[in-house]
Amino acid sequence: MKKNVLVTGGAGFIGSHVVRYCLEMGFEVIVLDDLSGGFEDHIPEGAHFIQGSVTDHLLVTSLFEQYKFDYVYHLAAYAAEGLSHFIRRFNYNTNLIGSINLINESVKHKVKCFVFTSSIAVYGKGQLPMTEDLKPEPEDPYGVSKYAVEMDLKAAHEMFGLNYVVFRPHNVYGENQNIGDKYRNVIGIFMNQIMQGKQLTIFGDGMQTRAFSYIDDVAIPIAKCVDVPAAYNEVFNIGADQPYTVNELAQVVCRQFNVDTNINYLAARNEVLHAYADHTKAHRVFGAPTGIDLAAGIKKMAEWAKVVGARKSKEFDNIEIAEKLPDGWQINSK
Repeated sequence: MKKNVLVTGGAGFIGSHVVRYCLEMGFEVIVLDDLSGGFEDHIPEGAHFIQGSVTDHLLVTSLFEQYKFDYVYHLAAYAAEGLSHFIRRFNYNTNLIGSINLINESVKHKVKCFVFTSSIAVYGKGQLPMTEDLKPEPEDPYGVSKYAVEMDLKAAHEMFGLNYVVFRPHNVYGENQNIGDKYRNVIGIFMNQIMQGKQLTIFGDGMQTRAFSYIDDVAIPIAKCVDVPAAYNEVFNIGADQPYTVNELAQVVCRQFNVDTNINYLAARNEVLHAYADHTKAHRVFGAPTGIDLAAGIKKMAEWAKVVGARKSKEFDNIEIAEKLPDGWQINSK
């Protein structure tokens, strides 16, 4: 009998790739996604799609009762770190309370393993390289919400025996990314700007560093971890090892589109300047990464982006705090 798995956010970027690998593993996959950041046509054929939100606890309860999930892969989130300062209520409701709805039902229905995509945002600044044994000190509400879920999973395991695996990915890019989201995912933003004939925009001087992670180095271990006993009840950094400046990244992206690097530098925003993680633990448990470097990964994504074309950026309509909002971001408030 096939095992039933729930993938939240399965119409989104990382989630759609996890769905594909779960289907290859022979799972019966149910996707829950509200399409706020994903696209239905990204969901691989063979998965059963239900449109809805993890914040709808009655819907979540009904799904667990209907499908009796063996595993839960929780990827649904609003993952805009910088914007999270200005949408605190939305951030915690979506990223924390929505997660708790899933954890509650997973405990009640004896789910075998709960797989959670956290973020290196939990570490905060000044802890380099980021290793799993460091004390998390998140700098923004997004990181706070992710770490709160991690702690709740640990408590649920200790109290009720719910097994979990936590992944802390970072700066993931690749096919199916929402390039129309102007608040997050700098590579997608750059590609979208180039295809619209616009200048690239960079906050600050572009010397901030990130290790940009191609999607397969993240999605494959996430999907397969339920079959790796050594991964249970552990936390893993996952992604690329080599950091690059945002200026260097801009040059790599422009080369793939055969355009000159034309940058509009905006005022620096409140963000961690340097962020890269150590992945020794993940390599030990899941094996070596794919070996796809930044140039090769950007080439793959650029080929996909040229086919799908530019997408219009959507404004976030529910800014809660307008004070100190970075240049170019939506300022309507409620």
